Amino acid sequence: MKRFFTSQWMQQTVFVGPALLVYAVIIALPFVFGIYYSFTNWNGVSESYDWVGLRNFVTVLTDDPQFGQSFWFTIRFTVSVVVISNVLGFMLAFIVSKQLKSRNVLRTIFFMPNVLGGLVLGFIWQFIFVQGFSVIGTKTNLPFFNLPWLGTEVTAFWALVIVSVWQGAGYLMVIYVAGLANVPSDQIEAASIDGANGWQVMRHIILPLIMPAVTVCLFITISWTFKMFDLNFSLTKGGPYNSTESVAMNIFAEAFQNNRYGLGTAKALLFFIAVTLITSVQVYLTKKREVEM
Repeated sequence: MKRFFTSQWMQQTVFVGPALLVYAVIIALPFVFGIYYSFTNWNGVSESYDWVGLRNFVTVLTDDPQFGQSFWFTIRFTVSVVVISNVLGFMLAFIVSKQLKSRNVLRTIFFMPNVLGGLVLGFIWQFIFVQGFSVIGTKTNLPFFNLPWLGTEVTAFWALVIVSVWQGAGYLMVIYVAGLANVPSDQIEAASIDGANGWQVMRHIILPLIMPAVTVCLFITISWTFKMFDLNFSLTKGGPYNSTESVAMNIFAEAFQNNRYGLGTAKALLFFIAVTLITSVQVYLTKKREVEM
C-alpha cells in the first residue's frame, strides 16, 4: 500500500490530475463539442437540430461579406498593433535598461496600463475620446483633439490601435528587459572597441541575441490582437456601421445574438485554424533567427 501511494503514477495523478480535469472540462470538451456543432444548424437553445455537414463553412466562405470585412479589419488591426507595440515596447525596455536612477519608477509607470481590464479600459478611453479630447481641442484648437475619434471608420480604427498599444507596450517592455539583461556586456564593449557604431551594435549583436524575447512577444501580441473582443466591444461596439467589428465580435453576434450557434462555431473553427497557422509560421520564422550565446 505504501508503495502504491508513493509510486510515480500516484504522484502524477494527485498533482497533475486536478489541473488536467479542469482543462478537460473547461477547454477540451467545449472545443470538441464546438467542432461537432459547427456541422449542425443548432440555434443554441432548442433540443433538436439537424446535421448540415459543410453547409455552414460554405456559407461563411461564400455568402457572408460581414465576416470577410471583420476578418480584414482584424488583420489590419493585428499588423498595426503588433508592429507599433513591439517597437515601442523594445524602445521602452532599452531606455529603462540604462543605468538611470528612476528606471524602477519608469518601469512601474509603463507597466501600469496593462493592469486595467479590457472592458474597464474601453469605457475609460471612450470617455477620454468623447469628452476629454473635445475639451482639450476646444481650449487648444489642435486638430488632433478635434477629430471625431469614434465617429468615422479611420479614426475609430486608430483609436483602437492607440488604446491597444498603450495597454500592451508596457507588458512587452518587461519581456524585452529580461532579454536585454541576458546580452553579454563584453560583446558590446568589444564591438565598440572595434569601431562599431550604435546601430551596428544593435543590428548585429543585440537584436540577434534577444530573438527569443522577440519570438515570445510577437506570439503574444498576435494572439492578443487576433482574439480582441472586450476592448472592441466596450470602446466602439464594432461601429461605426460595423467597420471596426473584430472576428471575435462577429462570432459572438452570430452565435448569441442571431441564435445561429452552428454557424457561429463554424466561424470560430475557421478562425482558430487561421490563427494557428499564422502563429505557427511566425514562431517558425523567428525561431530560425535565434542564436545561442
